[in-house]
Amino acid sequence: MATTESTPRPSRPLRLGTRKSALALAQSGQVARALESRVPGLEVELVPMVTRGDRWRGDLAAVGGKGLFTEDLEAGLLGGDLDFAVHSLKDLPVTLPAGLAVVAYPPRADPRDVLVSELSSDLDGLAPGSRLLTGSLRRRSQILRRRPDLEVVPVRGNVDTRLRKGREPNVDGVILAAAGLHRLGVSGTHIHAIDPQVLLPAPGQGTLALEAVAGSPAAHWCAHLDDPVTARCSRAERAVVVAFGGDCTLPLAAWATASADGELHLRDRLATPDGRHSADGEARGLDPDEVASDCVAAMRRQGADSVLERLERAP
Repeated sequence: MATTESTPRPSRPLRLGTRKSALALAQSGQVARALESRVPGLEVELVPMVTRGDRWRGDLAAVGGKGLFTEDLEAGLLGGDLDFAVHSLKDLPVTLPAGLAVVAYPPRADPRDVLVSELSSDLDGLAPGSRLLTGSLRRRSQILRRRPDLEVVPVRGNVDTRLRKGREPNVDGVILAAAGLHRLGVSGTHIHAIDPQVLLPAPGQGTLALEAVAGSPAAHWCAHLDDPVTARCSRAERAVVVAFGGDCTLPLAAWATASADGELHLRDRLATPDGRHSADGEARGLDPDEVASDCVAAMRRQGADSVLERLERAP
């Protein structure tokens, strides 16, 4: 995203809206420091908020999905109380309120999922009947697709809560995003990265999205952190989400990578939560939208519409 130096630096710190979770504060703080280092003299102030999604303790899909984590921040942007917000892209709805835009995609972190377990370094090494925790239908569907003998148990809460629950006596492991653990500084020999071909990442996993009022001074300054490769990959992955209904709670995986010459390689997967029915797609090309369209077409040839029908009939 191109920038010019004609926009004067603000006379006050830019107000960065963020959720109050440890992960949200960590990644927002990292963005603030990166922006201040890229634009000498610019100051960024964190404005922590508790969103409806943070307060809700039930099923998110029943009350609006992951958009509950972003709508309060977006109201702050539109109302002028905030200048920009930082989101995990995989949790940001593909349709934004009028007037707002994703104005920068910083370089992507590790997109993989990880198995946190003292018992095995991968899914195949777990004993039959092992209990795994995950808060993601996408992860559940792919785990059971590969290991239908495992017991996959839903879990909610922040990273610390999930790690703590993963250490309980009747639990054999928990699945989390590598990027979140890295941003929190969590490491250890019990954390095992999972091959993306085994557990295909969520669209936008590992990517942060900077959201602001389109054309605003904040949008201009945020653009200094934009990474063109990450932006192209994100565009392709999110186009697949749009093609299948635009719901970030759908058990849909999409992962794009770029070669040195700029060619995108996009892989997608849609599966029912029990893992018994699935469809995969793969495509290559230079244009993100065309690659996404080709990948969706490949998925439909593999039965994606039938999988969608099963998902719609599920209680």
